Amino acid sequence: MHRTLPLFLTALSLGLSSAGTASAEEPTTLMRKVEYLDRGLVAVPLGHGQVYVGWRMLGPESDAVAFNLYRRADGETVRLNDEPITDSTNFTDEAVRGRVTYIVKPVFDGEEGAEATYTLDASAEFPGYWSIPLNTPDGYRPNDGSAGDLDGDGRYELIVKFEGRAQDNSRSGVTDPVLLRAYTLDGEMLWEINLGINIRAGAHYTQFQVYDYDGDGRAEVMCKTGDGTVDGAGKVIGNGKLDHRNDGGYILKGREYLTVFDGQTGEALDTVRYWPQRLPDNDNPTGDEMKAFWGDGYGNRLDRFLAGTAYLDGERPSAIFSRGYYTRTFIAAYDFRDGKLTRRWAFDSEDPASVGDNPRSTDGRDYRWPVYSGQGDHSLSIADADGDGKDEVIFGAMVVDDDGTGLFSTGHGHGDALHAGDLDPERPGLEVFNIQERFDDAGAYMYAAEDGTILWKKPSVKAAESGGDRGEGPGRGVAFNIDPRYPGSESWTAGAGLTGVWDAKGNLIGETKPRSVNFAIYWDGDLLRELLDKNHISKWNWESHETERLFTAEGCRSNNGTKSTPTLSADLIGDWREELVLPTEDNQELRIFTTTIPTQHRFRTLMHDPQYRVAIAWQNTAYNQPPHPSFYIDPAMDPPPAPNVEMVEPAEKAAALDHGR
Repeated sequence: MHRTLPLFLTALSLGLSSAGTASAEEPTTLMRKVEYLDRGLVAVPLGHGQVYVGWRMLGPESDAVAFNLYRRADGETVRLNDEPITDSTNFTDEAVRGRVTYIVKPVFDGEEGAEATYTLDASAEFPGYWSIPLNTPDGYRPNDGSAGDLDGDGRYELIVKFEGRAQDNSRSGVTDPVLLRAYTLDGEMLWEINLGINIRAGAHYTQFQVYDYDGDGRAEVMCKTGDGTVDGAGKVIGNGKLDHRNDGGYILKGREYLTVFDGQTGEALDTVRYWPQRLPDNDNPTGDEMKAFWGDGYGNRLDRFLAGTAYLDGERPSAIFSRGYYTRTFIAAYDFRDGKLTRRWAFDSEDPASVGDNPRSTDGRDYRWPVYSGQGDHSLSIADADGDGKDEVIFGAMVVDDDGTGLFSTGHGHGDALHAGDLDPERPGLEVFNIQERFDDAGAYMYAAEDGTILWKKPSVKAAESGGDRGEGPGRGVAFNIDPRYPGSESWTAGAGLTGVWDAKGNLIGETKPRSVNFAIYWDGDLLRELLDKNHISKWNWESHETERLFTAEGCRSNNGTKSTPTLSADLIGDWREELVLPTEDNQELRIFTTTIPTQHRFRTLMHDPQYRVAIAWQNTAYNQPPHPSFYIDPAMDPPPAPNVEMVEPAEKAAALDHGR
C-alpha cells in the first residue's frame, strides 16, 4: 500500500481524532494546509416521496466519527437513524412530502458536534441537476473549469474559462480574448477577467490555477497574463495600447506576465514577469533565434504551457508554471506569501545545475535530445513521488524533485497523457502510466514514481514490425480500476496498434478494451471507476467485455473536441463521490450532476486528499486528465489512511448558510 505519514490532531467539535501530539522522540511530520470545508450537505428529491441525502466526512476527522441525520418538517424534528451512522455518508429518506430541512451532526465519543442544514421542497419536480446561468457573450463557449472556496465559507465556487475563436499552436489564425469568470454554486456571477488580445486562445495557452496560496482561507486565481489584460476590478495590466499579434495571430514578442488575482473580486494582487521568457532575457526574439532554441520559429514549441499546484515544502502550496516540452523544457515554482509573488526555483532541462552534468535515462538508452528535454506530455501530475512528504512534478516521462532539480528521466519522450497514483497496490509507493507518441518500444509503459524504474512496457506495433521507425504513436492512454478480478488499475490505449487491456503488472487480461479512452468518475458506489466520455457515464462489464450506459446528461455537451472532457469533474458536494459539471448545448448554462445511487462505502472527502485536491487544480491544463487520489480504491482494499492535513479557516469566515434551494 502507498506510504503515508501519521496524523496528529486534537479533538474538535467536528469530531476530530484525539490522538494527541508528537512526542520529542517522534520524527517531525509535515502537516499540509488544506481549505476549510463545510459538510457539503445536499438533498435530492427522487420522486415518489424519496429523498437522497449526502454529506462529507472531513479530512482531519477520526475514523471513529459517526453521524446523526435529522428531518425537520411542520415544526417537528425526528432522527432518521436508530444508531449513529458509521458505514456511509449518505441516506435515502422515505415518505417525504412538502418543504423539509435535513440536519446532519457528527458524533464523537457520544457527543454531537456542529450541525449542517439543507432545506428543499421534496414534492417539487427536480430536473436532475443544478443550473448555473452563464450569460455567455456572443461567439463564446464555456470551456474548462476549476473549483475553489473564494470567500471562505467552506463551499466551493466555480471558475470557468470562456473561449471564442481558438487555435492549436500548430495553426495560424487570430483568436478572441480569453475570459475567466467566477460563479457561486447558486448561480451568481462574481467577476470577469479579460486576458486581452495578447494572450492567444487554445488548449495549450491558458492554464489557470485556483488554490489558497497565501493561507488566508480563501482561494486565489493565478495565470499567465499580457499587456492589456483587464482584471475583475477593471484595472489594466501592462500597456493596454499594445498589440503584439503577428499576421498569423501568434504572439511572439512583447512582455509576458504572471498574475495572482483575488478570488473574491478578481482584482490583480501582484504581477511579475513570466519566466521562462521566449528566450532567456529576450522578449522579442527573431524567428531564426526561436528556431535555433526551440526547434521551430513560428510559435509552436515555445508556446506550450503547463501548470499545476504542489506542496513543495510539504506544508504550503506553490504554483507551477512551465514552457516547452517537445524540446527544451523550463519549469518554475512560485510562492504567493504576504501579498507578493516570488519565484521559489527554476528548472532548465539543459542546465547542469538542474539535471546534473551527465544525466542518463532510467532505461539506459541515449536519445537525440539531452535526457531531460523532450520528455513532457500535454498534461502533468503532482504527487509525493519519492515518499518524503513533499510533492514532485511528474512532467510526463521525467520527474522534477521538490527542490527544482531533476529526480530522474525515463528518456521515453513525449506522450499525450499520463496517470499517477497507487496503480499497483502490491508494490510500495506510487506508479505512473504513460504513453509514447513516437513509434518505439514504449508505446505504453508504467514506471515507479520514486526512481523511474520501468515496471513494464508495450511496443507500438510499427516499432515491432520495422525496427523502431518514428511515427505517430498512441494518441490516448488511461489507467483506471475497472475490473475487480485483478488488483490495481487496468490500462489501455488508443492508436498505434496496441490492443487489449493490461493489468497493473502489464499482463494482457482481455483482447477487447473499452471504447472510451478519456475521463473517469466515481459514480455508482461500488469502488470501481466508471468511464466518463462526452456527456455520458458508462460501466465496464468485465464479464461481457462491453460498456453499459449508466447516465446521460441530456442537453449537455463536452469540451475540447475528441478529448470529450467535462468543464470539471470533482468531489464538490455530498459524499466522497464525484460531481460532473457540463455546459449545455446552447452554451448558456452549466449543469451540475451528482449521483443519487446509495453506497455503503465511506471515505473522507477526496478534496482533503492532497494529491486529489491538487489534481483538481491542474485538471484544466492542456489535454485535461482525470484526478487520482494518493491511495488505492478497490472492493478488496484496506481502509484508506487518514491524510496528514490541517484545515485553514479564514480569519473572518463567511456566515454559514442553509444551502438548500
